[in-house]
Amino acid sequence: MTEYRMPDQRPGQNDGRGQNSVPGEGRKRPGMGARFFIAGILTGVLICLLGGAYAAGALLHSGKLSWEGTGGMAALPSEPSETRTPGSAVRSESIRKLRQIEELIDSVYYYADDTSREQKESGLYRGLMESLEDPYSVYYNEDELAELDAETEGVYYGIGAYVSWNTDSDAPVITGTIRQSPAEAAGLEAGDIIYKVEGEETMGSDLETVVSMIRGPEGTPVHLTLYREGNPDYLEVQIIRGKVSSETVLSEMLENQIGYIAIAEFDDVTSGQFEEALASLREQGMKGMILDLRGNPGGNVTTVTEIAEQLLPEGLIFYYEDRDGERTEYSASGKHAFSLPLVVLVNDYSASASEILSGAIQDAGIGTLVGTQTYGKGVVQTVYDLQDGTAVKLTTAAYFTRNGRDINHVGITPDVVLPLDAEAYREDGTDNQMDKAKELLLKELGK
Repeated sequence: MTEYRMPDQRPGQNDGRGQNSVPGEGRKRPGMGARFFIAGILTGVLICLLGGAYAAGALLHSGKLSWEGTGGMAALPSEPSETRTPGSAVRSESIRKLRQIEELIDSVYYYADDTSREQKESGLYRGLMESLEDPYSVYYNEDELAELDAETEGVYYGIGAYVSWNTDSDAPVITGTIRQSPAEAAGLEAGDIIYKVEGEETMGSDLETVVSMIRGPEGTPVHLTLYREGNPDYLEVQIIRGKVSSETVLSEMLENQIGYIAIAEFDDVTSGQFEEALASLREQGMKGMILDLRGNPGGNVTTVTEIAEQLLPEGLIFYYEDRDGERTEYSASGKHAFSLPLVVLVNDYSASASEILSGAIQDAGIGTLVGTQTYGKGVVQTVYDLQDGTAVKLTTAAYFTRNGRDINHVGITPDVVLPLDAEAYREDGTDNQMDKAKELLLKELGK
């Protein structure tokens, strides 16, 4: 990602690459014109846990492991114990102190009447989760949990943008927009830094908090203050929220019978969309394929393994290990192994499930990766139902690629390292990464 300096920053302060997680805005996906954007995480419309967004991502236990996307809910392992473990923060002394603080709030806090009991309770739970200093471990209240469940279905209410987290700047960044969404209509672009939402600064916050600020009921407005590289001033944008259907897979037949499939994220609807796209390209006589995972923040693990089953030879897809070293494996049968020449496009916003799929393809030797180093999210999250309409998401394991690579904080190095020529793309739509993919496929096809 190109370096930038926000208007109120000193030169050299907080320049950095993005982290993925919830759908946010992004650059149009090369090769797909206005139909697709290089994305990260759905904002207003989502929050991908895999990822991921990607935000970037999480693996969900109990039926569905999800990288920054969600999919499934794990039950609590047992009822809370009355016997506190060593180091427990919930003890008589802490309860006394909390009551003392609450009494002070009730007696002298100027805005006390504006703070409900539910808000204070939620703050307690969020504070405990924040003490972990883990951006992937969070608390969900009832509304947030309902939104999380809805997002995995691929239908959202918001602006239809992909948003990731830029860790060095400690601010959210738009990485893509959904076709025909309010965000696309408003002209949001990949690389736009979300400086404020409704006048409230986002730096120092977290991705899911920002996303919750952006989404809202259909037909309601949200005001964003954006920093766009090259612009001397902030951009003020008013967007009317709407219903956004997640178009997670797009495909087309390129010249020389080269098939193209782009996956924006791994939602519940994605595996079916992918199978349809793959079948259609085969019916059209596809001789080689480009799989575009650029800007994909991840999604749920069930989906990515179903897609991997359509491509990989027999063997591991990936595995994860919990803190006790217990290993869980996901494997492909090999019955649907992809035998045509294959190139996979990745970038620094390709995270979690995207890294699982691209890493497995690279490890299995069935395709060539082209682009830039991927994001590097190699930890797993589980969502636990607290049995009162709320839930917590906790990092519970680390995952490894087909050949046992630990890619956390490292990412996957493409076979052909090639940064996107953003200037050429902006000028006339030239996508040098796509051109390289075509070149490699034509060489393999003997053309």
